[in-house]
Parts: sequence; structure tokens; C-alpha cells
Amino acid sequence: MGEKFQGKTILLGVTGSIAAFRAADLASMLVQEGASVHCVMTESAAEFITPKTLHTLSRNPVLLGSQEAGQSWKPEHIHLADTIDCMLVAPLTAHKLACFAQGLAPDLLSNIYLATRAPVVLAPAMNGNMLNHPATQANLDILKSRGHAIVPPQTGILACGYEGEGKLASLDDIVHTVAAYL
Repeated sequence: MGEKFQGKTILLGVTGSIAAFRAADLASMLVQEGASVHCVMTESAAEFITPKTLHTLSRNPVLLGSQEAGQSWKPEHIHLADTIDCMLVAPLTAHKLACFAQGLAPDLLSNIYLATRAPVVLAPAMNGNMLNHPATQANLDILKSRGHAIVPPQTGILACGYEGEGKLASLDDIVHTVAAYL
């Protein structure tokens, strides 16, 4: 077990991309490096990977969609937003990227994003045409201007059958970026 993230609490947000299955390995890597990992999934992410998988690998309960858990008087999204050392969203869909850029909060993950003052690391994964659309590029620029780290997607064969940019970055690159921000 490593110690890169010893004593650090990382929120791993998972959105509804086919790349969501890679969040399992990402959660495991972060835990192995000493992080306390708390996963928050969008409802669409649960169509690609089960909360139980992330619960087992992160060793913490997983929050899903708009659900609030916990026994505290403080809403869970505020508690998490206040206590995390870093917010990592991988994979990040075009929809959730737009919500973050525009300050929309339709779900728990977006609420945490708006409430946290922790560093934010975002790893987009989507169809290349979606990624390169002017609206998506403008939203990425907004998020970069806020000081968020964007881990660029890789080029390769995409789930949609296209070849090009849009694959989730390597997990090593994502972990390295989180380490740099912490």
C-alpha cells in the first residue's frame, strides 16, 4: 500500500459514461495510496457500474443520484463538501460538465460541486464530436478559469465506434493530477 494520499479524503464522482466501469480501478488505486474515498454516482452512472462495486472498493457507502444519507443534522452534500481534500469526477460527461460550468444543481454530485472549496479535478470522457463542440469547449474554458484541473481525454477507439479524442485519460494520469493538486 502506498502513502501518496495518506490522511486525505477524496470524493470520487462518477457520471453516466461507458467509462464509468473504470471508476472501480480508480477507487481501488486511490485507496491503495492511502486515501479515504467517498463515491457519489449519478443515476445514469449506476446503469454502467453498480454502487456495490464502488462501495466494496472504496470501503465507504456510495451516495447515488439525489439521495442524502447519514444521520447528521448537516445535509450530507454540505458535510462532504466541507470535509473533502479533493473532488475528482471521472468520468465526466458533457451533461455534468455543462451543469458544473453553468452552476446547475440537479443532483447530489452537482450540489457537492457547488458547495465545496476543495480543489477539483475533472476527467472528461465522451464522443469526440461532443468533446469538440463549441459549447463543450466553452464550458471547459469556464471550468479551467476557475482553477480546476482538466485531465485531457485520450485518443483511440471510442465506445460509439468512432476513432478519435474522447477516451477517459489513463488512470495513472488522473491519479498523478490529483496528487499534484494535493
